Amino acid sequence: MWWFKRKGKNAEQEAREDSREAPRVESSAPPSPTDDEDSGEWWTEGYEVPITDVFDLHSFPPRDVPNLVREYLDAAYEKGLRKVRIIHGRGVGVQRRTVRTLLERDPRVRSFGDAPAEAGGWGATWAELE
Repeated sequence: MWWFKRKGKNAEQEAREDSREAPRVESSAPPSPTDDEDSGEWWTEGYEVPITDVFDLHSFPPRDVPNLVREYLDAAYEKGLRKVRIIHGRGVGVQRRTVRTLLERDPRVRSFGDAPAEAGGWGATWAELE
C-alpha cells in the first residue's frame, strides 16, 4: 500500500485569512502541523492506494493527479513493476495530456502509448519503465 497526502490549510487558518474578525472555527484537521510550521499548511487528507500495475485516476480530484502520478511511478518502480497502465478516462483529454506530459519528463519511462481497446483504449495510457 502507498499513502499519498495532500497539503492544505485547516478551517481555522482559512477563516483567519478570509477575515481578521472571523469567529473561531472548529477544525477537523490533524492536531499538529507539518515540519514547516511557518508555512501554515497541514496534512488535510490522504489516499491509501494499493500498488499494482494498474492505477485508476477516476476517484481522485484533478488537482491531485500530477502528484499522484509522480508518486505512483516512484512506488511502482520501487516495487519492481516495469509495465504499468494509468487509467485517466476519455473525457476531453486534459488528464490524458497531464499523464503523458509527466511520462515524457520522467527519465525512467522508456515508452508509453494508448492502451489496447480491451484495456481502456485512449482512456488509458500504458508505460514501460526501465
